[in-house]
Amino acid sequence: MQDTTELKNASDPIQSFSSAELLQFVITSLEDDKAEDIINIDLKGKTSIADSMIIASGRSTRQVAAIADHLYRKLKHGPNGCKLEGMEKADWVLLDAGSIIIHIFRPEVRTFYNLEKMWAVDFTPEKMLASAVDAQK
Repeated sequence: MQDTTELKNASDPIQSFSSAELLQFVITSLEDDKAEDIINIDLKGKTSIADSMIIASGRSTRQVAAIADHLYRKLKHGPNGCKLEGMEKADWVLLDAGSIIIHIFRPEVRTFYNLEKMWAVDFTPEKMLASAVDAQK
């Protein structure tokens, strides 16, 4: 006999979300929680760690923690579960939902690390090979 937790988890619609549906679910949740400057970076072809990276900001450590906690509670029963890091200080909280990695920053910390710039560079193997060939000329 299944307990009520298992029944609830089995009937949770997030369990059957495709990668695209999960991405939209995360973005909508961040918008609902008043996260700011939400961007989505497509990682397909750049890395095997995830398909998408979402970066967002909260105005304070309290807001960053609240946004992250709320999203974690929604994603932990998702198709890939969810891992959470950084809640102790809540300057930068990372959520790993399998195909999507979510970074939630305080604005100053986001500016300092500037992940958008790092991941916006085209790191595809073809581009890297072309750059290496050009460098040898």
